[in-house]
Amino acid sequence: MDPLLAVALLGVAAGGLAQSVTGLGFALVAAPGLIALLGPREGVALVVLLGTIVSGLSLLGQWRLVRVRDGLSLLVPTLLATPLAAVLVSGLDTRVLAAAAGVGVLLGVAALWRGVRWRGLASVPGAIGTGITSALLNVIGGVGGPPVALYASNADWPVEQARSTLQAFFLVQGVATIAVVGLALPTPAMLVALVAGTLLGIWLAPRMPAAAARHAVLAVAAFGGVALILGNR
Repeated sequence: MDPLLAVALLGVAAGGLAQSVTGLGFALVAAPGLIALLGPREGVALVVLLGTIVSGLSLLGQWRLVRVRDGLSLLVPTLLATPLAAVLVSGLDTRVLAAAAGVGVLLGVAALWRGVRWRGLASVPGAIGTGITSALLNVIGGVGGPPVALYASNADWPVEQARSTLQAFFLVQGVATIAVVGLALPTPAMLVALVAGTLLGIWLAPRMPAAAARHAVLAVAAFGGVALILGNR
């Protein structure tokens, strides 16, 4: 087997596991291998499609736990801000912006890990700001998940509701993104890897203690911050 293909398949399986357990992380884990194998254009399109499938599969048994109102308060500003963010950053050196955003994400993770909370964040203006930030980071570095995860952790959503709401958020965002970047079809081996990792995560998620699940979400968010800092260098 081609080593690059093996790495890509492992990344797809691991990404499916990460997202089905925490509610985010597929793109962070799977994108490097898929882009190295297929190139930026097809690789990104495939990452978006597979990540959307993971969210859909994970929601099948959890959709009743979605915090619909909270999810919409994050999703609407994200979708509205995405085209504006693309216009604003065009022509700018996004490396500096991405690095600064990555530092901000890591500081947020560190604060939440130590139990610090921002009361103003768990509000309608906070949700709008989070959605806009997610859109901006998605445009800059393809890492729009960490701000939403930090919002959910700061608002103390129950783990099961947070995971389901994040899946719903990324499902809708993924469908919207597919309409922009186009459709790339996965191979059967990629689908097998995706389903295997996702099913393992679905089985594992309810067996994780709540504290461990929260730490896993923050760990994935921190990984996203590091990706922002290092990804464009």
